[in-house]
Amino acid sequence: MPINSFENYPMSWKPELIDRTPPIYTRLAQKLEEDIRSGRLKPGDKLPPQRELADYLDLHLSTITRTYKLCEERGLLCAKVGQGTFVASDVHTTDILLYSQEYSDLIELGTVHPPYQDNEEIIKFMKKIFLQPDMKHFLEYKSPAGTDMQRKTVSEWLKKIDVDVPPESILFASGSQNAICAILLGLFHAGDRIGTNSHSFSGLKSIAKMVGVQLIPLPEKNGVLNCQDLERFCKTENLKGLYFVPEYHNPTTHSLTDDERRCIGKIAKQFDFIVLEDAINRMLRDTVQRPLFAYAPEQTIHIFSVSKFLCPGLRMAYLSVPLRYKGALDTALYNMNLMVSPLNAEIVNRIFNSPMLDKIIEEKRMELRKRNELVNHMLCDYEVLGEDTCSFRWLMLPPPWKNGMEFEQFAKRMGLQVFCAEKFSVGNVISPRAIRICISAPPTIEKLQIGIEKLAKALLGN
Repeated sequence: MPINSFENYPMSWKPELIDRTPPIYTRLAQKLEEDIRSGRLKPGDKLPPQRELADYLDLHLSTITRTYKLCEERGLLCAKVGQGTFVASDVHTTDILLYSQEYSDLIELGTVHPPYQDNEEIIKFMKKIFLQPDMKHFLEYKSPAGTDMQRKTVSEWLKKIDVDVPPESILFASGSQNAICAILLGLFHAGDRIGTNSHSFSGLKSIAKMVGVQLIPLPEKNGVLNCQDLERFCKTENLKGLYFVPEYHNPTTHSLTDDERRCIGKIAKQFDFIVLEDAINRMLRDTVQRPLFAYAPEQTIHIFSVSKFLCPGLRMAYLSVPLRYKGALDTALYNMNLMVSPLNAEIVNRIFNSPMLDKIIEEKRMELRKRNELVNHMLCDYEVLGEDTCSFRWLMLPPPWKNGMEFEQFAKRMGLQVFCAEKFSVGNVISPRAIRICISAPPTIEKLQIGIEKLAKALLGN
């Protein structure tokens, strides 16, 4: 029984801790998770101060501290300096957004796919190079670092986008999510804090939860960062790193301005943060801007993936790594993958050295422009953010829709898959009434039109 009387004392959470078998903090964490899953505690609810809960349960303060810390690492709670601890706003959403096996009859406007119309050209190219006698060697075990020629090819290509690194500073990964996982495992520890946008890539969120790294929403207004606010924030939040998708941020479509990039570079140097620059959409964007890597090369790990501008099935990504991080990341990638597919690495290498790559990139841009023109016309009465070569859009829901989650469920009943803003929320942010729609997921523009027609009806509640 608690020493003090709390019978009439207002507390947001008064757990009954019957089982006090050591370690007690794990029992209390289990109880907290049960109350969140059952709905007794809701997203955004503020938990009692640690000392107050310790008095109520007649436990040592350190037990409550360990409980809250454990639940933060599991993604159940988020702490705000000077404000308290809250139930995470995305606690009831899933971070796994690829495919929906349960609803195979849905029109897919949720998962982000690139346009696939160039795959036939890639297959023809692959058939030709498979006939070359040296290709048999790429079916064998190879160095996880790839060949000298492969690294040189990537190094030369990256110089075109202002990432100037020698071939020996490039590491290979099986896609950008594989690269992010290696970075979090190799350079961060459970309890470390990474600042990111208030709505961020679901793949980052799922990996962070698995390894116990906490994502902290950065101060922003309509997705835009203010340098002075960001600097003040970084001084108080004990961050170890920052994560950004500079071009076509997923899900909000925002691209960092030059001022924002300079600001991030300045802050990265000032606090010596590890900056994760996920350049997944870089090659689809027409506008050319300097990458974050150019502003803080000693702090930034630049991730360059072929999934969106070439094809996702080849699963290749390249990390441009400052020398001081290379050893730890080399080890993490080796332990995760042993090696990337030598065959995939060589196929991509030969595509990079062929004239077809520029043609494929431009054709994907042209297809995206056509699809976005259709979306802009059919949804002209709504606020739909995103540029004409972005493969997804951020749609602000009109009244009377109360939130994105409500609309997502309604759209699913109508045979349409979209993803609500709540699925991307970080920490305890309040999500806008918004959904992400992928305009390149339907295999043809005709099927996209059918999907947008359904979406327009759903927006009206029909």
